[in-house]
Amino acid sequence: MILEAPLSEDTVRSLRLGQQVTVDGLVFIGRDEVHLRALERRRQGKLLPVDLEDGILYHCGPIVARDAKGWKVIAAGPTTSARMNSLEPDFIREFGIRAIIGKGGMSRPTVDAMREHGCVYLAFTGGAAVLAAQGIARVRSVEWLDLGMPEALWIVEAKGLGPLTVAIDAHGNSLYEKVEEEVQRNLPAARRRLI
Repeated sequence: MILEAPLSEDTVRSLRLGQQVTVDGLVFIGRDEVHLRALERRRQGKLLPVDLEDGILYHCGPIVARDAKGWKVIAAGPTTSARMNSLEPDFIREFGIRAIIGKGGMSRPTVDAMREHGCVYLAFTGGAAVLAAQGIARVRSVEWLDLGMPEALWIVEAKGLGPLTVAIDAHGNSLYEKVEEEVQRNLPAARRRLI
């Protein structure tokens, strides 16, 4: 399935755990520092340089080169999303993003904020930075470059970004939690086999 950004809440709520998707359209790339600055600006009553509502946020610290034609993303592998666990629930509530792309999943408070506000988590395979970059057709602009290349807010146009897996849906279900439950169920039997 192709998701075309910006996303509606109905589209996001229709996605199911384990579903495979790709993304076309506007994507915002940002991680820790983008979250911190955006939330601080909101607390100060200041506007952001872009409207994130109904958007897709990619947890990524891209490698980007600049030439006479502009910016080009060379590598765009996902950042471990757990780094943003303390910030993401507020970020979802304040800015109305509809999807997060990353790796490794997110905490239960973030999952709860996703359920409440209609947001999903799309898992991208770690170690596939060049493949991810191939799904970025062009850099539209960059904001907050003073934070450094990997921490700046990149606004890009995606075309076939993926494949991505719906790893946390907008109904509070998480593949990561399901795997953990399965591990815990099978742990006693595994221990017995080792004895």
